[in-house]
Amino acid sequence: MGTPVELVKYEQRFRRAGLPLFIEDFSPTHDIFARATPVLALVFLAEVLGAIELTWHWWQNALAVLGGLAVLIGGFGLLNGMRGRPFWSFPTRFGTPELAVFVLLPALLPVVSHFQWKQFLGVAVSNLVLLGLVYVVVGYGLIGTTIWGVRRLASELANSLASLIRALPLLLVFSLVLFVNTEMWQVFAGMPIAFIVLSAIAFALLSDLFLVLRLPQELDKIERDAGTGPPLRRIQRLNLSISLVVRQWMQVLVVSAGVGAFFVAFGMLAISEKIYTGWGVETGSWSYTFDLLGHPVLISAALVKVAVGIANFTGLYYSISLMTDATYRTEFLDNVTDELRTLFTARAEYLELRSRVLPAES
Repeated sequence: MGTPVELVKYEQRFRRAGLPLFIEDFSPTHDIFARATPVLALVFLAEVLGAIELTWHWWQNALAVLGGLAVLIGGFGLLNGMRGRPFWSFPTRFGTPELAVFVLLPALLPVVSHFQWKQFLGVAVSNLVLLGLVYVVVGYGLIGTTIWGVRRLASELANSLASLIRALPLLLVFSLVLFVNTEMWQVFAGMPIAFIVLSAIAFALLSDLFLVLRLPQELDKIERDAGTGPPLRRIQRLNLSISLVVRQWMQVLVVSAGVGAFFVAFGMLAISEKIYTGWGVETGSWSYTFDLLGHPVLISAALVKVAVGIANFTGLYYSISLMTDATYRTEFLDNVTDELRTLFTARAEYLELRSRVLPAES
C-alpha cells in the first residue's frame, strides 16, 4: 500500500542524487531556507558585531554587543509570537516576514549604534546575496551533486583518464606544438596570475554556454529513452541541467589537471635553462633546479603558467567534444542516461505512491 516513510525514502534519494526538485511540492519556505536554518542563525548572530565601534572603549563595545544581541533575539522572538510559535523556537518555515527580519534587522544595528547608513546597505545586500546562494545551492541540489561526484570520484577519474588517452592523438597535434612555441612561452610567462585565472574562468563559462545550448535536445532524448513517468516540469529540467553541468565540470577538471601535470613534467625534462635564455623568457618569481639521472632539471613559475594555459585550451576542447564528438558524447551521456533512467523510474513510483498515500491521509 505504501507509507509516508517510503515517500521520505524516495525524497532522500532524489536529494542525494542532486535532484531535490523531483520532490513534489518542493517549497523554498519549507525545503530550502528551513534546511539552512543553522547557517542562517549563525550568520544572524555573528552580525551583532555590526553594533561595535573600534574607537569605543571595550566596555562600550561589550554593552553594544549585548544590546544588539537582545535586539536580534527579541526581534525574532516577537516575530515567532506573531506567527504563533514559541518565543525561543527556530522557524519551521521561512516566509517573507522571516526573510525580511533576517535581512533588515542586523543591518539596523550599525544605524542605531553609530548612524552608519552605508554599513546598513552593505549588511542588507550581503544578507540578500547569502539568501540567493542558499537558494541556488540547496534548492538546485549542488551539495547533493557534489557529494555524488565525490562518491564516484574513482570511477569518474577512470572514465576521464580513458577519455584523455583517446583524446591524446588529437591533443598532441596542437598541444605539443604550442608548448615548444616561443611566443606561447613569452605570452603566458609574462601574464599575471590573475589574468591566467580569468582566462580559465572565461573558458569554463564558454564551455558551459555551449553545453547549456545543447542540453535541451539532450534532455528530451534522455526522457524519451527513459520513457517512464510524466514529463519533467521546467524547473525540474533546470535542476537536471545544473546537475549535468556540474558533472561535466568534474570530468573536464580531471582532464585539464592531467594535461597540466603532463606538460609540467615534460617541460622539466625538455626545457633547460639554456632554452629559457635563448627564448628570452624569464623563469618567473621562483625556480628550482635539481639533478635527475645526472642531468639538471628546472621547474619554474613560467613553466607552470604555460602548462596551465595549455590545460585551459585542452579543457575547452574536451568539454566541447563531450557534446559534439560521437565517442566522447556517447561515453558521457550513456553513463548519465543509465543513472537517470533509474531515477525517472523511481520518480514514477514516487508519484504513484504519493497519489495513494496523500489522499488516504487527508
